[in-house]
Amino acid sequence: MLTVRGLVTEMGLELAVGEDGADAPIRWIHISELPDPTPWLSGGELLLTTGIQLATEERQREFIRLLAGRHLAGLGFGTGFDHAELPAGIVDEARAFGFAVFEVPYEMPFIAITEKAFTRLVNEQYEVLQRGIAIHKRLERLVLEEGGLDEVVRALAAATGGAICVLSGRGETIASKAFRRELPPAAIEHVSEEVRRRSGVAGATGRRGAASGEFAPDHPEIAGRSLVLPVSIRGRGAPQAWLVAARDAGGLGDFERLILQQAVTVVALELMRQRVMRDTERRLAGDVLAEALTGRLSAEDLATRLRPFGVGAGAAVLVFATPDGAPPAAAESDLDRFLADAGVGALVAVRDRLLCAVVDSQEDSADPVALAARARGSLAAEHGDLRAAVSRPAPVGSLRRSFHEARCALEAAAVVNGSSPPVASYRDLGAFQLLLSLQDDDALRLYCDSVLGPLEDASEYGDELIRSLEAFIESNGQWERAARELYCHRHTLRYRIRRVEQLTGRDLSSARDRIEFWLALRARELVT
Repeated sequence: MLTVRGLVTEMGLELAVGEDGADAPIRWIHISELPDPTPWLSGGELLLTTGIQLATEERQREFIRLLAGRHLAGLGFGTGFDHAELPAGIVDEARAFGFAVFEVPYEMPFIAITEKAFTRLVNEQYEVLQRGIAIHKRLERLVLEEGGLDEVVRALAAATGGAICVLSGRGETIASKAFRRELPPAAIEHVSEEVRRRSGVAGATGRRGAASGEFAPDHPEIAGRSLVLPVSIRGRGAPQAWLVAARDAGGLGDFERLILQQAVTVVALELMRQRVMRDTERRLAGDVLAEALTGRLSAEDLATRLRPFGVGAGAAVLVFATPDGAPPAAAESDLDRFLADAGVGALVAVRDRLLCAVVDSQEDSADPVALAARARGSLAAEHGDLRAAVSRPAPVGSLRRSFHEARCALEAAAVVNGSSPPVASYRDLGAFQLLLSLQDDDALRLYCDSVLGPLEDASEYGDELIRSLEAFIESNGQWERAARELYCHRHTLRYRIRRVEQLTGRDLSSARDRIEFWLALRARELVT
């Protein structure tokens, strides 16, 4: 780092005054003969002047006050022009401010000083760039070798000599490593609140929608030595994550700022890789669940498919329903994370607009009802009040029946006015218990055919009629609501329901016929 003291020594000169401030770093060299050059300076410069316009002592003292107030690194005063030696006003005022001043004799041109300084500054910047490139390559290698975000953060902490933390857009800690000095919890909470505000997250206090660019936290425990940078994965909108850096001691220099700016891209790539991996795992989980529910897999095949998800020989099924239809991908991710944090092996996927989890259920496992209640509470903050239901623990070979037990319990609890439990179970099955207790699929299929057969055989639109019938019954006969579910006009739905009644000879205004249709539709799910 180029300092006033170092430059003076290299040029064979001597400091006249300001020993205490001589170790200030030089950011740039500027030559000016103006009585007030500070409007064109930003701080950290070394100023060279011959003092042509500093004829009086008052002007000389004011000149030093202006330079010190602008936080310049120092002053090189050229003698042999208008001043045979350093003016007393310059020396006395600089001594009072602890401001570094040295004499530049007539024989030494200013260009000799600027060339020496610029060479050093360029070399220093080149060295910083080379070190930054080396660190960037190392971070890239960690991503390519799938070292994980923890390894990327650990490498950053070592490179910056401080603590590094990656926060989600909701202010949650994703990864955190410290070189020697941990980030204080109060400081993390302060930064998290600011992150939530800048990301526009509901629940954040203060003004929402603030600028989403980098910022320096003002918390007293990390102020002056920290920086927070946004990490965007999608390239637009609010940042999906934030990179927090705080040096153990001292402020962030050019090198630290450079590698942090480079690290933002690396962190974004690692988060994107993790997201792609999670999406792939979710698709795989959905495929495994869909195949398991066909009933065509043997118990051995099911156990083999579920083992990579941490599910052993026994399993229970948890299902959750959102008020507004299909659960968002974020709910699936949050449930998967909750179960992982709880140490429960689980396959999480969306099936039939339900958020499902096949959880490992051994003898020493947690009660599925209690587990579902905790998961429901965890999801409520972000996804609202979900309805939940669970099946009884059973061998994985009975997974299909367990799924339908949980789903039927959820549906049965939904029709109970005001007295449904927080988490429904087999105790709430009601009429569904009759269907689930029938082990003979042929008997169930025969019942379905007797009620729904005329619709399936009527025309190529039989499936559409059955789907319309189910939506109408599930909507408790509310035409508008059922039509919205089907994305059709209510008059179209009325025509389809009349067609159902004509083909089956039943009347949907009759409670008995509705019950038979409802049982047949549920039985159809069990045998298809």
